[in-house]
Amino acid sequence: MKIWPFFVLLGMGYSVYILYSKKLDRFYIGQTKDLNERLVLHREKQFEVSFTSRANDWKLFHSLPCNSRTQAMQIESHIKKMKSRKYIFDIKEFPEIFENLKMKYP
Repeated sequence: MKIWPFFVLLGMGYSVYILYSKKLDRFYIGQTKDLNERLVLHREKQFEVSFTSRANDWKLFHSLPCNSRTQAMQIESHIKKMKSRKYIFDIKEFPEIFENLKMKYP
């Protein structure tokens, strides 16, 4: 499984992001306007009672640029509702899945 470096340079638009912890062997899905800042906050355990505070080895697995916060929230919710590791891998492997989500949630 290819994991991206923790810091990536993206524009300041909204993104859905997927983190992976090898320690927990779990994914975390979130959305944000500033991906770099959010990744630092997760890594530094700034969200003390959150799921991501259980591990300190979170890596960026994939990020999906969105057109608005509303779209990012809808796509984040959709991915979480799928409750599927396979779906998460498929989103990364097949970009057309994300393009279809962007059309479904404009």
